[in-house]
Amino acid sequence: MAEVTLPQLGETVTEGTITRWFKKVGDSVAADEPLFEVSTDKVDTEVPSPIAGVLTEIRVPEGDTVPVGAVIAVVGATDSAAPPAPAAPAATPAPAAPAAPVEAVVSTMAPESVPTRPSVSSPTPAPAAASGNDKRLLSPVVRRLVAEHNVNVDSIRGTGPGGRVTREDVLDHVDKLSAASPPASPAASPPTAVVAVPTASAPLTPARSVRVGERDDVVPLSKIRQLTGSHMVMSKSVSPHAFSVVEVDYFNVDRTRSRTKFEFKSAEGFSLTYLPFISRAVVDALADFPHMNSSISGTDLVIHRYVDLGVAVDLDGQGLLVPVIRGAEGKRLRAIAREISDLASRAKSRKLGPDEIQGGTFTISNNGSAGSVLTMPIINQPQVAILSSDAIVRKPVVVSVPGGGESIAIHPVGHLAMSWDHRAFDGAYAAGFLVRVKEILETRDWSSEI
Repeated sequence: MAEVTLPQLGETVTEGTITRWFKKVGDSVAADEPLFEVSTDKVDTEVPSPIAGVLTEIRVPEGDTVPVGAVIAVVGATDSAAPPAPAAPAATPAPAAPAAPVEAVVSTMAPESVPTRPSVSSPTPAPAAASGNDKRLLSPVVRRLVAEHNVNVDSIRGTGPGGRVTREDVLDHVDKLSAASPPASPAASPPTAVVAVPTASAPLTPARSVRVGERDDVVPLSKIRQLTGSHMVMSKSVSPHAFSVVEVDYFNVDRTRSRTKFEFKSAEGFSLTYLPFISRAVVDALADFPHMNSSISGTDLVIHRYVDLGVAVDLDGQGLLVPVIRGAEGKRLRAIAREISDLASRAKSRKLGPDEIQGGTFTISNNGSAGSVLTMPIINQPQVAILSSDAIVRKPVVVSVPGGGESIAIHPVGHLAMSWDHRAFDGAYAAGFLVRVKEILETRDWSSEI
C-alpha cells in the first residue's frame, strides 16, 4: 500500500482542488500515468501516479479542496482486493482560508492570456468566500474570483459536483451583474498588473452559434476570449504602446541550420528551427540594452539582472500558454532549443507546473509559425516590450560580391516586430535593440554553438 498525497505544485501554492479523477477505485494504474487533475489559483495540472498498482481508495472526492501534502488516495499492489468506495465523510471540514491574490505575469498577446474581469459590485455585497464564517467548500480560484468581484457566493447557483460553485458559475454571475448594472465610471488610477494565469485546461470549446436573420450568426465569446480582451484593454490603457520593426536576412543562420539539421534532429529528437537562434540573439542583445529587460513599478523602472524569457506556445488553435525559460542569460543555443522543445511539448500535453508559466522579464511571440508576416503584439504587463518573430520567406535581396560590387540573391528573410512601452525609453533605444538583434543573427558564427 502507498499513500498518494497532493504534491507541491509551485512555490506559493499551498492547496488545490481535485477537479477530476482519471481512475476509479479498483482500476489499475501505471507509474507516471495521469491519476487526477488538480486546480490551484494559478493553473490546472494533470498529476501522474507516483507508483504502479491498483487504486484501492479515493479519500478526496472531486470538488474538494485540500492542503499540499494531504493524503488524497491509496494505491495498493496489483493483486490487492479493491475495497468498496468509502462513504462520504460525516464531519464537515473546516472552511479554508481565503487565498491571497497571486501576482503573476501573463502574456497579453491575443489570445494567450487570461486576465481578471472588471470588478462588479453585487446588489448585496457580501463576499462570503472571504469570511471565516463561510461553510461552503470553495476552490482557491473560486474564492479569489468572489473576493475580486465582491459578489455574494450564496447568491450563486453551483453546477459542480455536489452543487459546488465553480469558476464558470462565478464568471456567469459576474456577466449577469455586468449586464444589469450601468457602466462604471473610469478609475482614477490605472489597473494593476495582478492577473490570473491561464489554466492549461480552461474551457476552450467554441460556443454554439445562433442564427440571427438570414445573413448573420451570433457566436458568444468564450470565457477565455472575454477575459483576454479585458486584459488587453488594460494593457493598452496602462502602457503607451509604440511599434518598431526590422527586417532580418537569415542566410547566415540558415547556413548553420542546413548543415546541421539532420545531425541535430538525430541527436536531440526534435528539429532545429529559427526560434532558438532568435531567442539566443534576443538574450545577448538584452545585455547591451538592459532597459529592455525591465518592468514598470509605479514611477520606477525595475531593471532585471537576469533574463527569464517567455515563449508563447500555441495549443492547437485553442489558446496559448507562455512558459518561461529561467536564467536564459546563461544558456547557449542548444540548451535554449532543448528548453523550447520541452516546454512546448509539455504545454500541449498540459503537463506544465504553475511556476513554469508565470513571471518572465521579456516575451517572444512566434507568430511566424502561423504564417503571419507582420504582427503588433500587446505588451505583457508589467514588462516593457514584447517581440513578434514573423514568417521567414525566401525573397530577393541585395548582397555584396567580391570586388565591391552588388548583386541580387534569394535569401530567407523575415520581420522582427516589437511593441514597447514609451514610458520606459524612446524610439532610438528600441531601434538600437532591434538592430543589435538583427546584427547578431546576420553575423555570428552560429556553428560554434551547435
